Amino acid sequence: MLTRLNSFETIGLKSELVTVEVDVPPHLTGFTIVGLADTAVQESKVRIRSALQNSGCEYPCGRRITINLAPADIKKVGPRYDLPMALGILISSGALDLDPACLSDTVFIGELALDGSLRHVSALLPVALAARAKGMKRIVVPESNGAEAALVPGLEVIAPKNLSECVKVICKQIEAPKISIPAAAKSDISASLVDFSDVRGQEQAKRAMEIAAAGGHNVLMNGAPGAGKTLLANAFRGILPPLTREESLEVTQIYSVANLLPRDVPLVEERPFRSVHHTASSVSIVGGGRAPKPGEISLAHHGVLFLDELAEFPTNVMEVLRQPLEDRKITITRANGSVTFPANFILVAAMNPPSFSVSNRKNRISKPLMDRIDLNIDIQPVDVEDLRSKRRYESESSNEILGRVVAARKRQSDRFKNLRISVNAQMGVKDLEKLCPLDAESEELIIRSVRQLGLSVRGCHKIIKLARTIADLTDCDDICQTHIAEAVQYRHSHVSI
Repeated sequence: MLTRLNSFETIGLKSELVTVEVDVPPHLTGFTIVGLADTAVQESKVRIRSALQNSGCEYPCGRRITINLAPADIKKVGPRYDLPMALGILISSGALDLDPACLSDTVFIGELALDGSLRHVSALLPVALAARAKGMKRIVVPESNGAEAALVPGLEVIAPKNLSECVKVICKQIEAPKISIPAAAKSDISASLVDFSDVRGQEQAKRAMEIAAAGGHNVLMNGAPGAGKTLLANAFRGILPPLTREESLEVTQIYSVANLLPRDVPLVEERPFRSVHHTASSVSIVGGGRAPKPGEISLAHHGVLFLDELAEFPTNVMEVLRQPLEDRKITITRANGSVTFPANFILVAAMNPPSFSVSNRKNRISKPLMDRIDLNIDIQPVDVEDLRSKRRYESESSNEILGRVVAARKRQSDRFKNLRISVNAQMGVKDLEKLCPLDAESEELIIRSVRQLGLSVRGCHKIIKLARTIADLTDCDDICQTHIAEAVQYRHSHVSI
């Protein structure tokens, strides 16, 4: 009997339906898997045989097993097909008295251990979402993946511990095990964050970081070693608004595909903060590999990418950031196709004053890359007397700043409710023309500033976006000259780069 079961292959963040066709005719011997399967899939032959025998199931010795993973033009990667192949063998050989037609709306995903237990698989959330979109009613996954799959409403999730339990559940001999969803625990991240009230001095830098958080703008901090750049970057995390449910699901999908999702954390609820060392390669930044995986810019999606010592990064690494900063996504092209990952992050970069000439510095960091940075901040060392003073230092806390950031984001959310953007930094040229009208005085100041500072068209647009965020922070409906003037000062130091 020919058996067909459903599974999925994940390519980037998209999952494609794969039909696992199993045929076990009599009078022949052997075990063949076809359908563009990689080495890990081919090795399933050994795992399945041991898993069936150690689970008390009958393995069809002396019979020919042929498995086709369709469609054949999609590369099948990893051990996720172990479970559907094993069940298909049991049904086709007659060892399991079950009509495969009753499983036509069920998806099977899982790796088998030699003892028959089911092991965790990656990229489960994209599979569950794709299964629901395809009209599937239920999904069978390893126990450790149950909570992740349960994030998708409208899909019955069965999460057995092993193959034997799975067989009993689908044959309705026992009830499906209940899925244990861990309570959302408070992350240790919040306890380790630097509070802005603990950062002495640097009032202008704090103001710039508040603007960046409110509008999703990119920041470059330039200052001497020990001036507080890294401290400010760590404090920046504490003034970013919480992830929305939709954003959490997007981030969780990326971490699931990258196999970085902790087993006890089915949903990422903290904004990512990825700190990258200057020795990182371009592949680790943008992602890649034979089966492309997300890189640091995608792991920072809806969060922060922190690049310390920016000028020390190789030129080719810095240049690969240009397009993602503009498009907020990255496309990785390989011989067998292209994969696109989201990369909507806030870039926070820091560097020390160069010990070499300004001309060399210009060659090190290209003008197009610098043009994509919204706020350029000079960080001056704090006077030692202020630093060592025992008197209570009066400064706003991160929670106070966060309150204004959340209010500004709410204004933007209302403004962009019919658009596919969420913060001011994402506005395009048409959005600026429609949503950011300027009065005559502001228009004159913009023109004068662009001419005096030699800014590009992109630089001019970034000033308007910054001004819009500054206006949002002060609860103003219209951009006025004071907002433009403050925005210009954050672009002014670009001319010395």
